[in-house]
Formats: sequence, C-alpha cells, structure tokens
Amino acid sequence: MISSSFAEKYRPTVLRDLIGQESAVLELQKFLKEFPKKKGIILHGPSGTGKTTLVHAIAKEHNLDIFELNSSDLRNRLKLEEILKPASLQQSLFKIGKILLMDEVDGVTGTDIGGVAELIRIIDKTAHPIIMTGNDIWDSKFSDLRPKCKLIEMKPLFIDDIVKVLESIVKKEGHKENIHYLKQIAIKSQGDIRAALNDLQTYVLTDQTNVDFLEERSKKDSIFNILKKLFQERSDSLDLFDNTKMSLDEILLWIEENIPREYKGKALARAYLALAKADIFRGRIYRQQFWRFLVYQNIFQSAGISYAKDKPKASFTKYERPQRILKIWLNNTIMSKKKTISQKYAKYVHCSTKRAMRDFSLIKKIIQNDQIIQEQLKLGPEEIDFIKR
Repeated sequence: MISSSFAEKYRPTVLRDLIGQESAVLELQKFLKEFPKKKGIILHGPSGTGKTTLVHAIAKEHNLDIFELNSSDLRNRLKLEEILKPASLQQSLFKIGKILLMDEVDGVTGTDIGGVAELIRIIDKTAHPIIMTGNDIWDSKFSDLRPKCKLIEMKPLFIDDIVKVLESIVKKEGHKENIHYLKQIAIKSQGDIRAALNDLQTYVLTDQTNVDFLEERSKKDSIFNILKKLFQERSDSLDLFDNTKMSLDEILLWIEENIPREYKGKALARAYLALAKADIFRGRIYRQQFWRFLVYQNIFQSAGISYAKDKPKASFTKYERPQRILKIWLNNTIMSKKKTISQKYAKYVHCSTKRAMRDFSLIKKIIQNDQIIQEQLKLGPEEIDFIKR
C-alpha cells in the first residue's frame, strides 16, 4: 500500500541526488558563499524542475535552518511586514545560519499596494539570505525586484534524466519495468519531474500498460517567455507558439511592438522583412480563406524573426504590450458603452438602436445633465460617468 505520493516519498534530500540542475546548484552555492554581496536570489522556471527541493537540499548540506513561507499567505505589504520582516532580522533559534525561503513569489500580485516594494525593502535590510522561487518572474510587476536579486534559471529536465529516475523508483517499488512506458511518461511530462512521478504512481497502482490513459499535458507559456525564446535564442522550431492561448495574429502584434527593443541595424531590417512576409500570408488567409497559408505565416513569424538577429542581446529587455491591442480594446470599450446606452434610450423613446447610435452625440447632450432621464434609463455609475466625459 502506498501511503504518500511518489513526489514526496522520493524527493531528493541531498544535492548528489538532484538531477539535471548542476549549474543551478553551483550558482546557488556561490550565492551563499558570497552573501551579502547579493541578499536575494530568485530560482525561476517551470513547475517540477526542483526549485524548492534544491533549497532544502542545499540548506541541509550547509547545516542551515530554513524559515519557509508560501507567498499565497504573504500577498500584501502588511503580511510581509508582519511575518517576513521580523524573520529576516532575527537570529536562528539554534544560533546557526538561516535561509528564508519564499515559495511561489508570483503570488505577490501587482494589485497589492506596496507588496513588491516592501519585499525589496526587506531584501535590502535582511541579515539572512532570502531565496524566492517562481514560475514566471518576467512579469512587469517584478521589474524593480529583478535587479535586486541574483537570477537562476531552472530548466525543464531532459527525458533521459527523468527515465533514469523512474527506472530507479520502479525497482525500489518492486514493480515490473516497462522501459517503453517509462519513456512515454517522461515525454508527456515535458520536463516536469513531479508530473512524471504522479503518472508513474498511477502506473504502479493501476498496473497500466496502455500509454493512452495519460492525457497530454498542455503547459501554457506566457507571452513574455515566448518572446524571450524568440528574440534571445536562435531556433527554427515551428512549435514555439503552440503553448500559448494567443492566436498567431495576436502574437504578431506583440512581435511588432517589441522588435525595436531587441534588434538594431541590419538585424532590425531583416526582422521587419520577415514580419512583413508573415503579414502578407495572414492577409491572404483572410481574403482567400486558404488556411494552409497558416504554415507560412508561422514560419516567417517564428524562424524568420529568430534568425534575423546577428547575435542575442546580452542585457535584459522589458517587453511591452502592443499599443494597437490597447487601442482596439479602448475602441471596443467605447463602442460597447455607446451601444448599451443607445439600446436603453431606444427602448425608452421607441426608436431603433441603430438610429440611437447614429444620433448618439445629440442624445449624450440631452441626458448628460438630466438626472431624471438618467434614472428613467436606469444608467449605471460607469454609464453616467461615460456620458459626462
């Protein structure tokens, strides 16, 4: 009988058992040795790459206490002041070294007043290393935090490394080994060792021999990670945009907005030429409804842009939201409000919505200073604010 998940049961507790993250181990050891040269560090990467496990293993090896916090409980400035700030200044209970581990730093949301700013203040004054983990730290809300910290990327594990771990566990569990099946688990995990262990546990518990019971994992990548791969790596991969909910048309606008932030000179010209060709095929798709051209749009939009560069830019680039999307959104918002108010007015005066939309400028003047009409039309606060602008 299995009393705990394989992910917990076989979690590495010492550094030598941690697979595929040798570079991250060395970087973290260097950070601890050089502290307080940098007081904060962010381990970032997809889930299941061993971020939290690495911190616990290195703390054990260096005989350090861990004060672990989950940022879901530390979302705002007040909680950070109440819990993290005292811990960052107090000595360890047993008078040995201490690490402050803030798991899932993504949880400190941008909507919380002063949350990230308070975290930066705590890092500046801390007496102990603060290690944070996160899946996506390229969000604009962390733009002030990143320069304060050392950044270590934890990359998805290789399939062969995951297979070795699965083989070892199957032997320990006394289960019959099926190497083909273990490889399928590793492939479908997409570098997430935790997911692979969960699937392996299902395999052991149910004695499955058919790989079809495993659903393909669809990991949605953020647009910021996609742009980083596109601009800062040289890749002819045509599946770069597969792991995002955005359409190729939306991604094209993001690329258009951020090309000048990454490319200069001839590289910039080549990138715009590739983008123009992608846009030509996009136009043909909509005019001719010939969707096979989607392949060519994707080629120019991915490999075409990626190979336009002379060499990757070394410094960090802050990617921006496309202004065209913002303008479209603003226009849609305005039209939506105009239509809603016109529908209410049309019903009240017994005319068509189309007529009310056409005469909206006049209608707006009639009702903007007449509270009785506003009440009769049952306009909401946002609608009243809109007609008074």
